[in-house]
Amino acid sequence: EVSTGDPETAFCTLANREELNPEEGSLHHCLYQFTQNEKLTEANKLLCDVCTQRHCGPKNNVKSEKYVYTNAKKQMLISLAPPILTLHLKRFQHAGFNLRKVNRHIKFPEVIDLAPFCTAKCKNVAEGNTKVLYSLYGVVEHSGTMRSGHYTAYVKTRASNSHLSDLVLRGQSQALEAEPVKGQWFHISDTHVQAVSVSKVLSSQAYLLFYERLL
Repeated sequence: EVSTGDPETAFCTLANREELNPEEGSLHHCLYQFTQNEKLTEANKLLCDVCTQRHCGPKNNVKSEKYVYTNAKKQMLISLAPPILTLHLKRFQHAGFNLRKVNRHIKFPEVIDLAPFCTAKCKNVAEGNTKVLYSLYGVVEHSGTMRSGHYTAYVKTRASNSHLSDLVLRGQSQALEAEPVKGQWFHISDTHVQAVSVSKVLSSQAYLLFYERLL
């Protein structure tokens, strides 16, 4: 969706992202880098329809060589906070003509605040709110190489979340405690299921992360 907004607030977020100072190798650092403000210059300049029409008249009368390109800024921010947040961590890198699996541990929290990564006018966040909180309830882990391996999962069993149902069905939100949803974690590998501690979950080599919205 392309829209014309106030340039003063176009790159503003619900919470000050510059105060984050995220730890390298953490989920916060990954999100911070993904939502960095980028400058589009030189070969990456943006085709500007307004500039083109200002200099050359209506677009349908403009030849391609007369299109006007301009320096610009780009930033990826969340405009609608989802009831369920799914984060997919890139676990491969190029090594020449081959792909290599990345086994580095990425530190991730039980509760994460997405406000520093949400646009200041996030559509389903109440006015005045400066937090968008999510609680971890599932992790997928991959062991092995790029050619072969095994997927296992960590899942938290917990009581039914009526607040989450309201978010899914009606988009309604209300203030809750900024704490993880209580429950028991289990490690699932094919038919083998074992109760585990939250510290075991947080030390896993996460490939997919699943969070549910608290606030």
